[in-house]
Amino acid sequence: MTGDSTKKIFNKGIWEDNPIVRQIIGICSALAVTNLMLNSLIMGLALTFVTAFSELTVSLIRKYIPKHIRMMVQVLIISVYVIIVDLFLKGYYPEMSRALGPYVGLIITNCIIMGRCEGYAQNNPPFNSFLDGIASGIGYTIILLAISFVRELLGFGTIFGFQVLSDWWTNWTIMVMPPSAFFILGVIVWWARSRYEKEERERRKATS
Repeated sequence: MTGDSTKKIFNKGIWEDNPIVRQIIGICSALAVTNLMLNSLIMGLALTFVTAFSELTVSLIRKYIPKHIRMMVQVLIISVYVIIVDLFLKGYYPEMSRALGPYVGLIITNCIIMGRCEGYAQNNPPFNSFLDGIASGIGYTIILLAISFVRELLGFGTIFGFQVLSDWWTNWTIMVMPPSAFFILGVIVWWARSRYEKEERERRKATS
């Protein structure tokens, strides 16, 4: 694989085809676990791990999977990696496991992973698929961290648990509540879509 190919994969996963702001999928966890940046980071890392290794596995065995059961096989593969993540968190980070609650298990049904396995890994070589999973996971994680940065800062006055705003700051209760994520995500999607349109206009001018 050339450097340009690697750059293209990461550029698509993180920016051009970002799963949340571009495809508007996988937003349930984006709204549920983004009250704290640490929660968002762990969820993002978990999804990145599951997506990358699920795509790698699907790509490795794609030629041996009967087409009529490929979706079931993909769900089975994803569930194995989710169980690994869930057991790891329960064994080594029990507090984080309790904080994330059922949302780790719900990674199995995350549209991002199913979409990348079906849309990319099913038709591309293993290494490319693995990189695509990492890129999509990073794109997802960046959006989660952006949302949680605003929510934690304004809701608790902290960043990654460290106090940033002093006693003069009055915490915004609404930022601790899940509905606040809707507003922040909406602003991020609006900003990203505006940038996409601007870049598209510039590309058209350059080619005309």
